[in-house]
Amino acid sequence: MKATVLKGKWNELKGAMKKKWGKLSEDDLKQVEGSKDKLVGKIQEKYGKSKEQAEREVEEWHEENK
Repeated sequence: MKATVLKGKWNELKGAMKKKWGKLSEDDLKQVEGSKDKLVGKIQEKYGKSKEQAEREVEEWHEENK
């Protein structure tokens, strides 16, 4: 996923992110603000996943929400 795609559709995607990763708060999403790396980090932090696992989830989620 390209960072520019995530940033460009950020407002549209936030709702879908909340459904997928319910532990992410509005503040978490504000901190992420379109950054794939920050999203991966928040998923790692909230769900205790490895970086690779979180990256894979983000990529799969992105493919489902194009």
